[in-house]
Amino acid sequence: MRPGPEADSAVRDGLARERTLLANERTLLAYVRTALALGLSGASALHFLAGPASEGAGWILIALGSACFATGCVRFVATRRKLRA
Repeated sequence: MRPGPEADSAVRDGLARERTLLANERTLLAYVRTALALGLSGASALHFLAGPASEGAGWILIALGSACFATGCVRFVATRRKLRA
């Protein structure tokens, strides 16, 4: 005997919620990946390049990487709270 349409709807809703949670995690990982790339580019500029322009660019890249990481964490937590509500 096959379950009714209510059961099918509940299963679809549960699976959609799980897909959304996983998408939120993938988005966080993309933010982390971008933050690492920016931070490492800045650290490389500081370490390997000489001059005030490259030093300024290095610190700016490191700051942008930190800001990207913080933004990703804030958005992840906000989205997770909305999904749990």
